[in-house]
Amino acid sequence: MTETAGGHRTVLLAEAVDALAVKPDGIYVDATFGRGGHARAILDRLGPRGRLIALDRDPDAIAAAGGIGDGRLSARHARFGELAQVVREMGLQAVDGVLMDLGVSSPQIDRPERGFSFRGDGPLDMRMDTTRGETAAEWIAQATESALRGVIRDYGEERFAGQIAKAIVAARAREPIRTTRQLARIVAAAVRTREAGQDPATRTFQALRIHVNQELEELSLALPQAADLLAPGGRLAVISFHSLEDRIVKRFMRAESTPQLPERLPVREADLPRPRFALASRAIRPAPAEVAANPRARSAVLRVAERTA
Repeated sequence: MTETAGGHRTVLLAEAVDALAVKPDGIYVDATFGRGGHARAILDRLGPRGRLIALDRDPDAIAAAGGIGDGRLSARHARFGELAQVVREMGLQAVDGVLMDLGVSSPQIDRPERGFSFRGDGPLDMRMDTTRGETAAEWIAQATESALRGVIRDYGEERFAGQIAKAIVAARAREPIRTTRQLARIVAAAVRTREAGQDPATRTFQALRIHVNQELEELSLALPQAADLLAPGGRLAVISFHSLEDRIVKRFMRAESTPQLPERLPVREADLPRPRFALASRAIRPAPAEVAANPRARSAVLRVAERTA
């Protein structure tokens, strides 16, 4: 684990880059550049003819990529769901590895003006791409109580979603909800009990962030694109930070590594169609030392699959 610009600690750095099995002359995609921790480690293993394509939907991340100054690195401002489009536009038909580090980076969380955290006070934005889309404040202002309840329940796995949604609707009738501190106070008043050590607003903020950025939809679009782009022997490595993301990744890799049997037709084992993926390892989690140094790593899970011939 290393520290990069802005004090961001890259989670599962060595494990993720090892999982890619980087070839010196290979072509790799870092689909979540962030502040470049994984990208720098990949570049260290590439030879002069190797290439790394970096994607990120955050303009600040793309600006940070521009500071690396390595001709083997090409950075693009793009979402997960645009992965295949970006690679094809670069004239490439296949790559040797794709890395996705999901979730929010420390610079995003730690800057109050981005609106991701309830620990400071800032505008209720939450967009990973600040150049487009609806902010969390704009969505909250017009969403029905039913929509609020559904998002907070489904994306935050919040058992008090109904009370929180009702409290938000009542509060916005009195005044617009524009800041993170406003929302955190509304949620805290609606949620009287919470797990030890967890702020009452944690799950609500997670839910709104996932909804505003369509994170699960983008992930579901990107995974099959990555599978299509990988050359035989290429690796897909995905780091997730909560159960909703990990469930999507786990199910995708499991389905793609399981032979699809024709319905009601007897097939010999030797004639079974070969699945597109083989699981390259069990789920990998941070070592205790990494969690002690960086508590944000505690929920991380790395899953790896290899493209078959």
